Amino acid sequence: MRYRRLGNSGLEVSALGLGTNAFGKRADQDVSIRIVHHALDNGINFIDTANIYAGTESERIIGLALAGRRHEAVLATKAGLPRGKGPNERGSSRYHLQQELEASLKRLNTDHVDLYQIHTFDPYTPLEETLRALDDMVSSGKVRYIGASNYAAWELMKALGISELRGFARYAATQASYSLADRTPEAELVPLCLDQGVGIIPYFPLAGGILSGKYSASNKEPIGSRANTDPSFGRFLEDRYLELSEQVGKLAAERNVTPSALSLAWLMDRPAVSTVIVGATRTEQLDENLRSVDLELDSQTAGALNGISEPFRYGKPFAIYRLP
Repeated sequence: MRYRRLGNSGLEVSALGLGTNAFGKRADQDVSIRIVHHALDNGINFIDTANIYAGTESERIIGLALAGRRHEAVLATKAGLPRGKGPNERGSSRYHLQQELEASLKRLNTDHVDLYQIHTFDPYTPLEETLRALDDMVSSGKVRYIGASNYAAWELMKALGISELRGFARYAATQASYSLADRTPEAELVPLCLDQGVGIIPYFPLAGGILSGKYSASNKEPIGSRANTDPSFGRFLEDRYLELSEQVGKLAAERNVTPSALSLAWLMDRPAVSTVIVGATRTEQLDENLRSVDLELDSQTAGALNGISEPFRYGKPFAIYRLP
């Protein structure tokens, strides 16, 4: 396994991270625990979850999986997206964040999280309130590092400016949709992160599985796929993404690698990327993704991937999650 610093922090994270959105949904408890153990056994130390994944089941299962092995994991979770219908069950207020952190710690069966991330920008709460609350969490020892997610470049820069002005803990990383099917972060977010020393953690690195080659124009809902188990995912299955997937598949076949490994290797080589989080619903799928770590792209392959994905540098992101 290769390890990289998370932004300009001193924290080392595996180049490939484990996303756990499927735990408690498409992967049951026993399978999910096996996946976590398999990840740790293969050098993956970055495990990413959130307080809303599978209605909190993801965090609970990870807490079970890390019993006796907590010291091997860089554990990341998030808060900020709606947890309920109440007026204080969403957002980045001190009230909500403190409440959610305590609940996450109990489910995760730990006294601290290594990276606590704001799941999306909150336009209704002053940034200074959010950042002061996060700084207090770091000072308390319950949080080691802090991060953002789904922030626009200007929102992230404003947060960094406030932290520097007030002497607060600083965002070490930011999560964004980033893949061959979504290169929109390269316009503003990537240059900002390079300048400010913030690590990028791409989510949907395989465009929800589209770049794995499992979907096609004739089969948009393979059995067991995200589209098959989550009808709302169908909105992502646009022809342009399926056509890109076909092109990636051809390049992969010519090089005797899987489309997933090729797509992930490309993303790992992008500037400012610290770790790439990929979900799994079985250990075999994790093994397939692990091949990307040792895959070195030659200039011809990298150039071909850049060429076919060029149109996806512009327009709307593949995905972004914001408060209503």
